[in-house]
Amino acid sequence: MSVDQNPVTPPEERKKVTVRHVQAMKTRHEPISMLTAYDYPTALVIDQAGIDIILVGDSLGMVELGYESTLPVTMDDMLHHCRAVARGAKYALLVGDMPFMSYQVSTNEAVRNAGRFLQEAGMNAIKLEGGVERAETIRAIVQTGIPVMGHLGLTPQSVNQLGFRPQGRDAEAAYKLLEDALALQEAGCFSLVLESIPGRLAELVSQELVIPTIGIGAGVGCDGQVLVTHDLLGLFERFTPKFVKRYANLSSEMRQAFSEYKGDVKSRAFPAEQHTVEMTDDEWRCLEEKLHSPTSKSLIQDPAVR
Repeated sequence: MSVDQNPVTPPEERKKVTVRHVQAMKTRHEPISMLTAYDYPTALVIDQAGIDIILVGDSLGMVELGYESTLPVTMDDMLHHCRAVARGAKYALLVGDMPFMSYQVSTNEAVRNAGRFLQEAGMNAIKLEGGVERAETIRAIVQTGIPVMGHLGLTPQSVNQLGFRPQGRDAEAAYKLLEDALALQEAGCFSLVLESIPGRLAELVSQELVIPTIGIGAGVGCDGQVLVTHDLLGLFERFTPKFVKRYANLSSEMRQAFSEYKGDVKSRAFPAEQHTVEMTDDEWRCLEEKLHSPTSKSLIQDPAVR
């Protein structure tokens, strides 16, 4: 009996990423990867790539729904897309973005809406924007057992107040941002997104906090990084933030594919024989006989009549 001297060891199945895993990554200085997803196929591929966190961001309002900002996005929009992502991703930590006016009206409403992301849409955590003014709301959500990711710096839901521009660039604003970060940590956030702030400030905040920071346009000093997937893939061409690195140009490839398809249709090159389902000759003859039988209903007009 022969014995295989080099048995193949099956790859260890990936474990589900949890809040504790993410926090442990900061402890061991392992950078955290996060991307956005809004649909099943994208979530499936991101999960297969081993990304740690998938954010179903309210950025879907701009890159999926065509709005000028994130403000028109509703709870129904978010829950619909979160459900699709949850069906595709089984291992990444799933974070649902609370949309504008879903947590600002009252603490009770914020808690109810946060709970819907987990109960109805399969998310593992929620994200919301704001600093010390949101601490009470965050504390209440966390006390119900819902993990919360904070978001400071450029906060898109405050676009009418702050605009789409970098934040924390003067000493006073930087000090306020650090105060906010500490307040959110104290309120119970398990991590913070830092968007479009100076790299040195983001690194300082990351060093001062026990919880991990995830940067977008905030330099390499954060504990992790996030990009909007449509920006990374070159799918959203209305504008590209300075901090985005494009890893593909899928818009161009899609246009080329669509153009080739149109050309094939117009020239009748598509569908070819290999793309077509056919009947056997015997079955075709049976059909012809049935159509021309005196006892059958006339489904096809006489060519002379046509």
